[in-house]
Amino acid sequence: MLGIEIVGLVILGVLLLLFFYYVPFLLWISAKVSGVNISLIQLFLMRIRKVPPHTIVACMIEAHKADLPEVKRDGLEAHYLAGGHIERVVHALVSASKANIDLTFKMATAIDLAGRDVFQAVQMSVNPKVIDTPPVAAVAKDGIQLIAKARVTVRANIKQLVGGAGEETILARVGEGIVSSIGSSESHKSVLENPDSISKLVLKKGLDAGTAFEILSIDIADIDIGKNIGAQLQMDQAEADKNIAQAKAEERRAMAVATEQEMKARSQEMRAKVIEAEADVPKAMAEAFRSGNLGIMDYYKMKNIEADTSMRENIAKPSGGTKTDK
Repeated sequence: MLGIEIVGLVILGVLLLLFFYYVPFLLWISAKVSGVNISLIQLFLMRIRKVPPHTIVACMIEAHKADLPEVKRDGLEAHYLAGGHIERVVHALVSASKANIDLTFKMATAIDLAGRDVFQAVQMSVNPKVIDTPPVAAVAKDGIQLIAKARVTVRANIKQLVGGAGEETILARVGEGIVSSIGSSESHKSVLENPDSISKLVLKKGLDAGTAFEILSIDIADIDIGKNIGAQLQMDQAEADKNIAQAKAEERRAMAVATEQEMKARSQEMRAKVIEAEADVPKAMAEAFRSGNLGIMDYYKMKNIEADTSMRENIAKPSGGTKTDK
């Protein structure tokens, strides 16, 4: 009998646990005490729909205390089943209400489902965020490179959070604006003297269009002088011109060498022909002797002329030096 009573008590305890799990009576009492109107049947159905009743009731109590009548149980359940963060949404709505920011429940849930932290966005609307840009290098018209760092103060634009660009776009646009501003400056000295001119020029371009932020200010935190890009480009151009001139000179030298070789070849060819012709002279003289066209006296006259010509050539040659009488 004692064993049956123990088993009965265990079964009764299990049944009570299951009852209070599926019918959270204490949670219903807490909601009623807080002024939230919700029935036990709805809490039971939340268990069936696999929606945490404690989370829903806690969010409803917070919204009721903050006087947010648009926050309903059905909306919270739907947002939870869609994969949203209902606690974050309710926190954001309460913060927006206290800060007089126009944020509806529908807009907050849309921002949350878009993957953005709606509560952090509301906080950023109240307390703007400062974004430090990476070093941006730009060249002024005088060829001097400047490296600038900027601090961008932004505030979340609630209406643009869904579909608006993020911080990366802001940084890219600010960097582009800094490059454009420095590049349009006549001298790097003018930029160093008035760095606020960069901020003013960049702010005029409306860089926050289509983004989830509103740019409040752009402050130049630091400017450093980089390389002399203009001089470097001139040196590179001079080096390129020198290489081109050397290549052209080498081409002309090669052509001159080729012409000289060709002239030497022609000269050797002509000398070979002359030697060949001189070799035919004795044969021609012998043939002239045999045919009677050349006599012995004609031969001696020719020899005398050759000897006379050779003597004159020797006399005409410069002497190695003259001796003076002492």
